[in-house]
Amino acid sequence: MTTTPLPAPDELARARLLVAPSLDGGLVQELERVAGRTAEPLTDVPPSPSGVPLLCVGETLPEALRTDRLLWFHSVNAGTDPLLSAGPWPAPALLTRTVGRMGERMAQYVLGWILAECQAVPEFTAQHARAHWERLPTELIAGQTALIYGTGRIGTAVGRLLGACGVRTVGVARTTRSGPAPGAERGVVPGAAPVVPGPGPGVPGFDLVVGAGEDGGALAEARWVISTLPLTTATEGFFGAARFAAVRGATFVNVGRGATVDMGALEDALRDGRVRRAVLDVLPTEPAAPDDPVWRLPRTVITSHSSGITADEDVAADFAACWEAVTAGRRPGLTVDVGRGY
Repeated sequence: MTTTPLPAPDELARARLLVAPSLDGGLVQELERVAGRTAEPLTDVPPSPSGVPLLCVGETLPEALRTDRLLWFHSVNAGTDPLLSAGPWPAPALLTRTVGRMGERMAQYVLGWILAECQAVPEFTAQHARAHWERLPTELIAGQTALIYGTGRIGTAVGRLLGACGVRTVGVARTTRSGPAPGAERGVVPGAAPVVPGPGPGVPGFDLVVGAGEDGGALAEARWVISTLPLTTATEGFFGAARFAAVRGATFVNVGRGATVDMGALEDALRDGRVRRAVLDVLPTEPAAPDDPVWRLPRTVITSHSSGITADEDVAADFAACWEAVTAGRRPGLTVDVGRGY
């Protein structure tokens, strides 16, 4: 784990606040209120005077500002892979991110598509377009298994919401950060809704947590395979031929990062029926051009990276929480480990 030192109080006190020009005026005013100083535009031009430390808020970091003058960068996005892949990160600089209510939004997105599938919404919509009347079978989600890759804030939110609907939730973690250790079962009676705990430390939101190296059996049992994975060197192409070969008719939902999926392997799995359907909110290349082959994948719906859109109030609230922690000498919970990439 890469540990970045917290900004020193005297350095933070004299840091200039630079914000992306794309930020709404009301949001900028709130950032100014929290930081107690006037904001300036975050641009490619190195600000002067040269000795003043910088506190930046935005989506990207210009090359000219990737120096030891950078004290702290707060990303307005949850995913920081584009920020970190654009160039070497200044070692002393703290990096925090915005999550806000993204987990709640993404959990509802996942549940919405799961319910739509189980209630045959795509098929009934197609019948309506043909003015065709025919009863179609539907299915209940309670008692079925969702395999959720990623046990952080977003994956946990997805697990909690699906668990509240009676879905058995299995989390897949690289390492366990809270809740049961990999392989530890909390216990669920098939067909019965589990007791879903409220928010609190150590609450995993999963009925079972397994390690990424032991997910083969869970893939075979899952009705839904859901990815909330960030993009790192360890997760690029994570869902490839070997993992899709273990799937036995599950629907694949990706709300993490597009490049975690080998699209050729997914297409093969869709065409031979190992993957029943796919719902892709993210793609390796975005936006997808009209002639991109992804639009022709069988039984697939593509949405426009919209499952967890960040609102201005999310940015304001998370920056304020990080500011409160830093000024109190605590490491913010939204700190990004730049070595891991999340």
